[in-house]
Amino acid sequence: MKRRDFLRGMMTVAALAPVSRLAAAAEKNAPSGKVVRRKYRDTELTVPLLGFGMMRLPRKGDGPEIDYAAAAAMFDRAMKAGCNYFDTAYMYIGGRSEKCAGDLLSKYPRDSYFLTSKMPLGMLRRPEDLERIFNDQLRKCKTSYFDFYMFHNVSENTWKRAEKLKVYEFLSKKKAEGKIRRLGFSFHDTPELLQKVVAARKWDFAQIQLNYLDWSLYRSREQYEILTKNNIPVIVMEPLRGGALASLNPEAAKILKTADPGASAASWAFRYIGSLPNVLVILSGMSKMEHLEDNLKTFSSFRPLSDADRKVLDKALAAYRKSLAVPCTDCRYCMPCPAGVEISRIFGLYNQYKISGNRFLFVNNYGAIDEDSRASACVGCGKCLKACPQKIQIPAELRKIGDAYERLVRRRRASLGLCEDEHFA
Repeated sequence: MKRRDFLRGMMTVAALAPVSRLAAAAEKNAPSGKVVRRKYRDTELTVPLLGFGMMRLPRKGDGPEIDYAAAAAMFDRAMKAGCNYFDTAYMYIGGRSEKCAGDLLSKYPRDSYFLTSKMPLGMLRRPEDLERIFNDQLRKCKTSYFDFYMFHNVSENTWKRAEKLKVYEFLSKKKAEGKIRRLGFSFHDTPELLQKVVAARKWDFAQIQLNYLDWSLYRSREQYEILTKNNIPVIVMEPLRGGALASLNPEAAKILKTADPGASAASWAFRYIGSLPNVLVILSGMSKMEHLEDNLKTFSSFRPLSDADRKVLDKALAAYRKSLAVPCTDCRYCMPCPAGVEISRIFGLYNQYKISGNRFLFVNNYGAIDEDSRASACVGCGKCLKACPQKIQIPAELRKIGDAYERLVRRRRASLGLCEDEHFA
């Protein structure tokens, strides 16, 4: 790491600008019990600062089926609190997310909520795919238009594909027809490519990964500054980095809890992002009612970070950085693995182990994974490397985790006095 980048990382939280007076005024005037709202550019349109991300909806057991009863209760609660921005995508939950949006939101007047979806650039092969997929999305979502619509997951390769297939021209036509109200893109790549994309077309908004860990680690600060300089409102994804910033390691969690005993770790992460004036919406992928209630508590009486808060969060961030193993957000873009490896599950278990230090729990939980789906089943095909937005060297990380598991197993077996062919309970 260059010295300049190191110093920027050390000033992660202190570098935050205070929330703008315009945004603060809109938030101050929010009705009691309702989430705060922000104005879209220089218009009278307001959107909730908290958006409902539909990638991690409640499921039935361990399968892919969405628990409609639980999701409906959460949607109703969100709507009642003014959290009426719903973000879905063609690929989420194997295509089930968009259908769920249509099934559960269509009972409300269409102008009472904002619906967002995305064109899956990675799935496009021919120009005719655009019309087919877009019409399928409208049908599943039971709507005649999208309030916000995006190029999904813009990267070097998908941007080239989008240019070749004239995706912008196609979606601009849909916008002219009234089927898209605002056109933007979601982004998982470098600031250099972002600058190129921003300069190439006229955009109504952009969605980027941003949180207090990635401000320097993922160069999110540079991305935020590029968009702000170009007057492009920012929608934030991965504010909790796949939930990791909601369940910090004990040392970091204690620092935050001591500073504010009544606040969750997640609320600190949301307040960090909401203190940025050009942030329009912060998405949260909520799978439980308790997640929603905690978020509503944070966003219905939103408080930007004070200077003292920033110092506390910087201290917690320094403590958390010590425990981070693999920077996986559980987006599952690497899945399904051709070899059947449960990549995101393995990374999640390993990160939790490195944070908690609980070897027993890691060995038991990892051992519960079918042997054909463990890290050792990786064949190094490289498909996951192209799909990972975080640019994680997945095969190498899997080998490291597999080796760590084997070492722990040998150590545990030896402590129990077992032979190589004997198993422990």
